[in-house]
Amino acid sequence: MNAWILRCCWLLAGLLAVRPALAELPDFTALVEKVSPAVVNISARGSGPDRAHPAIDPEEMPEWFRRFFGAPLPQGPEMPSERISMGTGFFISADGYLITNHHVVDGADEIYVRLTDRRELKARLVGSDAQTDIAVLKVEGKGFPYLKLGNSRSLKPGQWVVAIGSPFGFENSVTAGIVSAVGRASFDPSQQYVPFIQTDVAINRGNSGGPLLNTDGEVVGVNSQIYSNTGGFMGVSFSIPVEIAMRSANQLREKGYVSRGLLGVNIQEVTRDAARALGMERPMGAAVTGFSENSGARKAGIEVGDVIIAFNGQEIRSASDLPPLVGLTEPGSKARVTVIRDGKQREFEVVIGEAPRAEGGRSGAAAGAEAGALGIVVEDLSDEQRQALGLDDGQGVLVRRVDPAVAMRSGLRGGDVILMVGRNRVDSAARFAELTRDLPEGEPVLLLVRRGEATQFITVTPGKR
Repeated sequence: MNAWILRCCWLLAGLLAVRPALAELPDFTALVEKVSPAVVNISARGSGPDRAHPAIDPEEMPEWFRRFFGAPLPQGPEMPSERISMGTGFFISADGYLITNHHVVDGADEIYVRLTDRRELKARLVGSDAQTDIAVLKVEGKGFPYLKLGNSRSLKPGQWVVAIGSPFGFENSVTAGIVSAVGRASFDPSQQYVPFIQTDVAINRGNSGGPLLNTDGEVVGVNSQIYSNTGGFMGVSFSIPVEIAMRSANQLREKGYVSRGLLGVNIQEVTRDAARALGMERPMGAAVTGFSENSGARKAGIEVGDVIIAFNGQEIRSASDLPPLVGLTEPGSKARVTVIRDGKQREFEVVIGEAPRAEGGRSGAAAGAEAGALGIVVEDLSDEQRQALGLDDGQGVLVRRVDPAVAMRSGLRGGDVILMVGRNRVDSAARFAELTRDLPEGEPVLLLVRRGEATQFITVTPGKR
């Protein structure tokens, strides 16, 4: 009897100990009721293939998708010429300005937004920037509910955040989670200027362009990407910091394009062995491998082999830390760049140039280049880059951008150098385009790739993007 009483007391004490912890879990009810009217569903209609959501291979279509949508979607030449891209957006002002993702409205002929009160309004595209994946829309009217902007710089891993969007077309769906990390580099090299917020908030197709909110209901990010092997949420989501998004949005409204600073260097990560060879205590910074035309960094005295460890006093821990800082710097201004050369620290004053502007939804670094059947954009190597890599004249092309799905499957990434396509040498971007123009869909192609000092074969399959 006494043992039974003691056991009951122990269980009661355990429940009482758990209650305070449960009481600390957040309730987002009031937050969602307050902000939901400012979040809209976006439907973008255009001609040609859906760039944001490629056609689904019937063999790879999940069983739940088959049950929900019925017969497999037509593929290839049978695919209807009209495409509809679904996404999310939110009002940033009472007079009808909205923010969404560039990839949601890219190539659209007509854009419609649906409000929570079921009104459907036609929207005008004010401007769009591929490199930050931000687009600004405008609908006619006044008195629209809009969201308050927060501060992403104060975010720390472990903080609660909320997302509202239209995953798979289910409007105003709410998901919540925590910040996993800040300052993450994208898998897409064309978005090198964005230090992403990584969260474990469930983000899926249709969530793109929706707000990421803190517990005060303030926007701290714009949901943009997921990391997935299946096409669905797998616990890793990425959002554009609100400061980056609003900087792009304001410039798009004011002048129709986004202006970014340019240091004029080609960079790569510093490996452990490279750090030892350079006399560094630990691998950090961005190693300079070459220069762009009229490079401000080169004019200031920076050389190939230097390792940039600070920009305007901010530490560069990895190569991906540098582009966002440079991009936010006003063209024409001066910046202090700290480097390691021959084991010694040096400082240079560099006049910041202006980065090439993105055209037609393409990266400014590769404007005018098409991804082609392989989903890869390349550019010619400079003589200095070839010399730094130890390549012969006329050998190889630099990978500038890779379709994210291709990058995940093949391991190819920006900064790699393609030496051969199959058994054919590649000596220029034009030659690469010629060799990959008429590849049969579904047939793997072998690429000989140089990365750092290592050379390896990588397989890419045309049409599987």
